[in-house]
Amino acid sequence: MPYTAEISRSNPTSIIFLVDQSTSMSDPIGGEVPQQKADVVADAINRLLTELSVKCAKEEGVRDYFHVAVVGYGATVGSAFAGSLAGRDIVPLSEVADNPARVDERSKKVPDGAGGLVETVVNFPLWMDPVAHGGTPMNRALQYAESLVAGWTERYPAGFPPIVINLTDGESTDGDPTAAAEAITSHATADGAALLFNLHVSAAGGTPTAFPDSADGLPDSYARTLFSMSSPLPSHMRSYAASQGQRVSETTRGFVYNADITTVVQFLDIGTRATELR
Repeated sequence: MPYTAEISRSNPTSIIFLVDQSTSMSDPIGGEVPQQKADVVADAINRLLTELSVKCAKEEGVRDYFHVAVVGYGATVGSAFAGSLAGRDIVPLSEVADNPARVDERSKKVPDGAGGLVETVVNFPLWMDPVAHGGTPMNRALQYAESLVAGWTERYPAGFPPIVINLTDGESTDGDPTAAAEAITSHATADGAALLFNLHVSAAGGTPTAFPDSADGLPDSYARTLFSMSSPLPSHMRSYAASQGQRVSETTRGFVYNADITTVVQFLDIGTRATELR
């Protein structure tokens, strides 16, 4: 059965985030809270990197169950890590955890113990900054990811396959990305083909289309292209998505269209859900 390989320090997996950094990412995301799409996506990835680090932390430190890449595409295509990790591609999670570009202070509401909420200040590590400049060279970004996936599957041929998560708000400006997407999922380990999930963030508002099992009802050819590029969710991710209130089937794909802030966070949580960590 595919996608069941144990993830360990000797047999880790990789997560590759592709982040649209085109000019339109400066537009507000749909929903009640007016935040720029670039800010929402950067915050979600930074938060997830913290959560992964905590999840993999043991007494001796953060274990390298995951190696992570954050690739930005807009005016340029390449590593979106800031600070001491700038220019790096796939980085072991322990190095990521130890090297945030900086740590901001954010306000957060927490329970006050009496049924209410009180605002407190928490540290918020940042590894990438929001960027919104240039076009949407999705083809080049997918090709960049494909080279990382190819190297990874060669290095860890028996491991859980790499997960590529593409977060975008617009159509590719450098041609149809379908072939580049297929090239990614043509690489495989003994445990299954590399996974490609796509999340579309929108300024439109309205109800997101989350984890569909067919292209029926998608609004246009662009949405249908992203759907067709997206891998089916492995069974353990489907189970977790169902536990989070998503309607899923055996043909559910890792795709969200017209995502709002909440859906971005949930999508990343589901899309990076691991099998057993040892």
